[in-house]
Amino acid sequence: MTAPKKDKAELSAAELIDTRIRELGDWRAETLSHIRALIHEAVPDVEETWKWRGVPVWEKHGILCTGETYKDKVKLTFAKGATLEDPTRLFNASLDGNMRRAIDLMAGDSLNAAAFKTLIRAAASLNTGKKKK
Repeated sequence: MTAPKKDKAELSAAELIDTRIRELGDWRAETLSHIRALIHEAVPDVEETWKWRGVPVWEKHGILCTGETYKDKVKLTFAKGATLEDPTRLFNASLDGNMRRAIDLMAGDSLNAAAFKTLIRAAASLNTGKKKK
């Protein structure tokens, strides 16, 4: 006997993110899934949340980054990105603000996984008040 299917309102944030990835079913799904895995590698106890009517959010004592999907890109917005060091220049969007920074990934783009995980760890450290290493 299988369990009854849950209504979207009953799904956990992780289940909602899984559903989003399945629904996308294209390069954006692969990208979002890869980013999600990198975030979990960088900060194993990261909390996944679902905000603003459909945006995956990764948190550790506050928002680390969001994973918005658009027709032409996956946008990773770091809540406190302007205060993070970015020596490999991953940030390529929202560069004018004094708080957030974003990484826009288009079809075919690659991401420096090591640099991204360093950025995620730095965001987590910033949220806990610890100095970046």
